[in-house]
Amino acid sequence: MEALFKQDEKAVYALRKLYQSYGYSQFKMSQFEAYDLYAKNKDFLVSEGVITFTDTDGTLMALKPDVTLSIVKNYRVEPSCVQKVYYNENVYRIAGASHCYREIMQTGLECLGHVGLYERSEVILLAVQSLRTISGNFVLNLSHLAIVKDVLDSLPLSDTERAAVLRCIGEKNEDGLQSICGAVSDLQLSQLLGLIRIHAPICLALEQMSMFTKTDALRELQALAEILKQAGVADHVYLDFSIVSDQNYYNGLVFRGYVEGIPASVLSGGQYDRLMRKMGKNACGIGFAVYLDQLERLDGGRKPYDVDTVLIYESGCDISLLLHEADQLRQEGRQVLVVQALPVKLQYRRLFSCKDGRIELLEDNG
Repeated sequence: MEALFKQDEKAVYALRKLYQSYGYSQFKMSQFEAYDLYAKNKDFLVSEGVITFTDTDGTLMALKPDVTLSIVKNYRVEPSCVQKVYYNENVYRIAGASHCYREIMQTGLECLGHVGLYERSEVILLAVQSLRTISGNFVLNLSHLAIVKDVLDSLPLSDTERAAVLRCIGEKNEDGLQSICGAVSDLQLSQLLGLIRIHAPICLALEQMSMFTKTDALRELQALAEILKQAGVADHVYLDFSIVSDQNYYNGLVFRGYVEGIPASVLSGGQYDRLMRKMGKNACGIGFAVYLDQLERLDGGRKPYDVDTVLIYESGCDISLLLHEADQLRQEGRQVLVVQALPVKLQYRRLFSCKDGRIELLEDNG
């Protein structure tokens, strides 16, 4: 029966169970939000373009392209407390090579409030477990924006040059960096190039960072590495400072998750304290989203079966026999469709016929 479900459908159930086991409660929201929420934070959105319509009272509304913004908007600050929520929601955004709007099932979680090392570590571990739920072959790439910021702050760069350097870091473009940073010292350039060359399991990568001054951010990564090591997943978490999410919204830890067979990230998240402040919330936040539309690629391009078993019959067939045989197949855990004529383009695993008082297997597609 498992083969009847697509990868995204299986993932939704497994991830919901995972997040609930950590005490996260489900966040439910409307399909619509006032467009103003997204217009003010358009740089935070994964893709450009929002589907809008005018409500009966004249308010410009939008089909939600994002869930995090709605969660932050509805969050009420409680000093020294944290709110942990997960969601399974449809979002509406431009996706895929078609560059067309799609309705996409997205799942994820957010941890808001008094977020410390424990909470950040828990979210990273849940990101790792989310990837493992999807595939045994996965990697979580992790960066710390404070370290990137410290390196850039030490360079004599204009705002335009700084933005260009950030683009080069994101692209791992060493030639571009060298051409922009012609005025910096050899030591500063060496440190910058050393930063973007790092891509290794977190424990090994930290050993390669001896050139960097011990900062709170570096100590946080070292503490996190020890936690991941104790959890037995450190080899699946790579340091990669080319993850340079918008620093107007994000700070601290940012990360992206990948699984074998899908060239794009299937998970993305990070610490967004700046977004919280921007939206008037005196608290911290960290979370991630799993892009379930990407999981369609794991189905290998094969359309899943519409039904496991089809039982066709002719007029005059023994109805008692037909009902009995169909029930027998269902008791084996099979989904059974009984029809007189086979629908066009129906995808099925096995095809039986009821004819002359006998049940006969006509096709078996594995």
